Amino acid sequence: MLPQPIDVRIVTAWESDEIVALYKAAGWWKEWYDPAGIPVLLARSFAFAVAIDTSTGRAIGMGRVLSDGVSDGYIQDVVVLPSYRKQEVGKHLIAALVEACLSKGVTWIGLIATPGSVPFYEGCGFHPMPGHTPMLYGSG
Repeated sequence: MLPQPIDVRIVTAWESDEIVALYKAAGWWKEWYDPAGIPVLLARSFAFAVAIDTSTGRAIGMGRVLSDGVSDGYIQDVVVLPSYRKQEVGKHLIAALVEACLSKGVTWIGLIATPGSVPFYEGCGFHPMPGHTPMLYGSG
């Protein structure tokens, strides 16, 4: 059960400045990124979940799935603002994203866990894939 007053929703649009703030909180926003791309990012994601503090109406967490809608789904960009962590907000974001996949027939759902986050994702039903190595194109 989520702490009140928090809600998690699958959305196709959200205030760009709030999404940028979440990317910044995670350390993933580069100063040369254009916030005008945020609406496209949301619209083109297979599923985009937002955790909302209903007392303010503001996004306090997010996550998304990339998928072709037929086979594999990849969860990424999961973040919760520091002041809302350790309250199961992230767990509910992951559950909403998994449900969005399963409800559309996507049953292979993967992600890359950042260092230290494996126990969190294991608590959400994920497990390491022995023998597999995540890779990144270019110099990173």
